[in-house]
Amino acid sequence: RRNKEQPRNPPLAADVDTLHTTFRTAIDATMSTPHRYNLRKRNVGPANDDDSNKEPVKPATPRQKNDAQNNDSASSTDYNSGTNWVHEGGIEANKYLFALIVVSPFLSLLLAYITSTEMAESTLVTHPLTEMLPACFSNISTCATSTLTAGVSVAPTLEGAKFVLAFMAVAFVLERFLPGKIDFGPETATGHVPKYVDNAVTHCFVYSILFFLGSNLGPCGDVKEQLLPATFGEVVAKTGVCNVYQPYDFGIMYDVFPSSLSFLNIFGIVFCIFLMLKGIHFPSTEDNGSSGSWVKDYLWGTELYPRVFGLDLKRFINCRFSMTYWQLAGFSFCYRSYTLHGNEMDWGLFFSALSQYIYLVKFFVWEMGYMRSIDIIVDRAGYEIQWGCLVWVPAVYTFHSRFLVQHPSGLSFSMALAIFVLSILGVLLNYAADRERDVFRASKGKCLVWGSKPRYITAKYTIVDRKTGKSTQKTSLLLASGFWGMARHFQYFFELTAAYSWCLLANPLQNGVLVMFYAVFLNGLLVDRAKRDTDKCRLKYGKYYDEYCALVPYKIIPGIY
Repeated sequence: RRNKEQPRNPPLAADVDTLHTTFRTAIDATMSTPHRYNLRKRNVGPANDDDSNKEPVKPATPRQKNDAQNNDSASSTDYNSGTNWVHEGGIEANKYLFALIVVSPFLSLLLAYITSTEMAESTLVTHPLTEMLPACFSNISTCATSTLTAGVSVAPTLEGAKFVLAFMAVAFVLERFLPGKIDFGPETATGHVPKYVDNAVTHCFVYSILFFLGSNLGPCGDVKEQLLPATFGEVVAKTGVCNVYQPYDFGIMYDVFPSSLSFLNIFGIVFCIFLMLKGIHFPSTEDNGSSGSWVKDYLWGTELYPRVFGLDLKRFINCRFSMTYWQLAGFSFCYRSYTLHGNEMDWGLFFSALSQYIYLVKFFVWEMGYMRSIDIIVDRAGYEIQWGCLVWVPAVYTFHSRFLVQHPSGLSFSMALAIFVLSILGVLLNYAADRERDVFRASKGKCLVWGSKPRYITAKYTIVDRKTGKSTQKTSLLLASGFWGMARHFQYFFELTAAYSWCLLANPLQNGVLVMFYAVFLNGLLVDRAKRDTDKCRLKYGKYYDEYCALVPYKIIPGIY
């Protein structure tokens, strides 16, 4: 829908600010017109929410009844009421995120090219400041052409597509058939309670074992390459399985990375179109709707909990595919480096892969906590989250490890071990902070935090059912003790400690600053995330959140930020 005051062919934006303003104007124009699918209000909580304490339903005021009756007129206020106190998605609120979203499909392909065999002999990627940038500035036209050619040269292949689909198929089978206890996410205002089978840890280890056994290092591989007792291989051989099964090379994730990422890029873009249309026309729950803008609907999403044949798509993509891929990639890259460089171990890459694997074991232990995080209970299943997990996580989160396959770190065992210990400290403290909050939630504040009774704010907020006009007052407990008394998101500091450690294991002094890309990106992401959470909670809790901020004034780093 076009705003009549907008020119039909607006001039190209000269910079990010102009482009971002144009984008915002387009969204505001489309959202100012009536639209059919109004977003419902969702009942979900932030980090410290405890929604078990509910006060009786209050009768609707005349104004509330009038609002409910006029719900079909779908104004921008109606849209705000359905965004769970996050009135603007990241794409609208952050111009830099917007710029990144625009270039992200191409940038992901370029990152795959940089770490491919084609760049093995190039010194440009290991000396970006002293060689790459001067070369580009000396001939901008040639630089732009070469960059574009490099990115588009990363094309999908049948082999890459088969690997991705097989990887997803195994994850799907494990998701469906591994046992686990039933757990639930926060209840929404429409009455929907997300239901999950908590089998994440089992999935983590079973998938790891299957990936190892199916490779050339397993029982069907060459005897000289197997890393299993000879008797085990003999037993498997007698079954005849190895006569019909051809094992893949354990370094396959590096070998097919460019083509598989290119396939994921196309798949992710199409998949997000499917999610947008499904959320509008075939929603799984009532927590769905359109903003009135096709652009925002595609980027932000139209449905909170999309499911297909009972499969929770957000958990499957975000956790069972994305995190599992990241977890296994490190060791696959390490093996390819080992075979490529004369069976010599790169200790920087080995300890980086090991630390990331442990970090992701921690993630799967904490998966139900993630299912109560902002990614799940606030952000809809759209391009920003789903494409990000399908493509951006494999491309960026493994970049520093993948880089080392062609450009070894050169770190000694002792130096790599020291950085590894620092990374594990970050991982363990990150888990300790998450665990502290989980215990506080489960006990409804009736626990000890660091040996003392916890300090917290009892915050009240009201949810209005726009169908009936009735309001319900609820209570959340905002923890202000322990790690959560030092900063409102102190766990982010520990996560960044691990991230910077992994990048340091890639030895930026030798391999250049590009290997720090993941840590720098995560830094910006978590700072923006902390800001979004603050804005959301201030809108939701009002004066109660101001009291909480007075007790815990810092966002991430005590005394600094």
